[in-house]
Amino acid sequence: MPVPIVDSHIHLFPESHLPTLAWYGPESPLGSQHSIDEYRLATSAVSANAETADPVYLRGFIFIETGRISSAEETGKGWSHALDEVSFLTRIVTGTPVPGEGHRGVDRHLCLGFVPWAPVPRGSAALQKYMGLVRERTTTDEVWKKVRGVRYLFQDKPPGTMVQEDVVEGLKWLGRERLVFDLGVDARQGGLWQLREAVEMMKRVYDGVEESEQVTIVINHLGKPNLRLPGASPASVTAHPDFLEWSALVTAMAQYPRTYMKLSGGFSELPSLSPGLDFDLRSLVERVCPWTDVVFDTFGADRVMFGSDWPVCNVGGGGNEVSWSRWKSVVEQVLQQRKLTDIQKRRVWGEVAVKAYGVEI
Repeated sequence: MPVPIVDSHIHLFPESHLPTLAWYGPESPLGSQHSIDEYRLATSAVSANAETADPVYLRGFIFIETGRISSAEETGKGWSHALDEVSFLTRIVTGTPVPGEGHRGVDRHLCLGFVPWAPVPRGSAALQKYMGLVRERTTTDEVWKKVRGVRYLFQDKPPGTMVQEDVVEGLKWLGRERLVFDLGVDARQGGLWQLREAVEMMKRVYDGVEESEQVTIVINHLGKPNLRLPGASPASVTAHPDFLEWSALVTAMAQYPRTYMKLSGGFSELPSLSPGLDFDLRSLVERVCPWTDVVFDTFGADRVMFGSDWPVCNVGGGGNEVSWSRWKSVVEQVLQQRKLTDIQKRRVWGEVAVKAYGVEI
């Protein structure tokens, strides 16, 4: 039976929205349209339906907010660009594109769920108001039910942000509303202190809360560890102080049963690959396995999900023609080396994302 892939982490943006992206600039390697047309090209090596002999097929994706110019404060343009992104996703789900946006009516089945930006630091009152505006932008119950959670990036925020009282209270509100929180931190460029603070945030969010009302937290990109640590062998990497602390912090995160980990974002943390045919899969898998071993040892195959981080993966992965399939190959080999059963592999490729986000396939 073919295995459905649910890509748990992609971004989409039409050319007309580029000026609203906080990271956009004329020299940006992602400074052009990246919508479903481009995503279909990137994933073309994988069948788009189950009616084939292929062992896996792409069932769909979870869209994650794209880093719009935004502010937790509602005034000015604080919320408007993020809400425009919701309207863009609404057009994808309803199959009603604006000309030039890069998607068609036949693409609507691919979007299994989406996770918009939200002003988490403002606490539950602001979140309730903002999600009411999101509800208005989605226009129909069909679209609204695909809003599966929210994201607010902490990786570029000052120390102390994650443990502010309003943040903790806001995350508890998300749990009561059955909305997932996607956690974006950056251990390599931002520092391991971000993981330490995230662990403390989780402790405050979960302690004393009934499990039925606890928020599901999905950790993006393995916490963005430093996959470039020097060392001639996995043993030298696993003895490095940075690896040891990252491992301890990931273990602390995994103790909470409502936390999940995305097996994604690796190409952003690894040395860049060329677009050519010199893709050394074996050495790449050897480099990432110490880290993925910790993830599977702590979270288990029931709480780890595949994600491509497309199109960000294109920057370090060799470009749109090869990067998605390269990351899929890396994950395939990681799962093989872990000696996962077919049932466990099926979970990582799609079933864990379906469970964590509560989507239907």
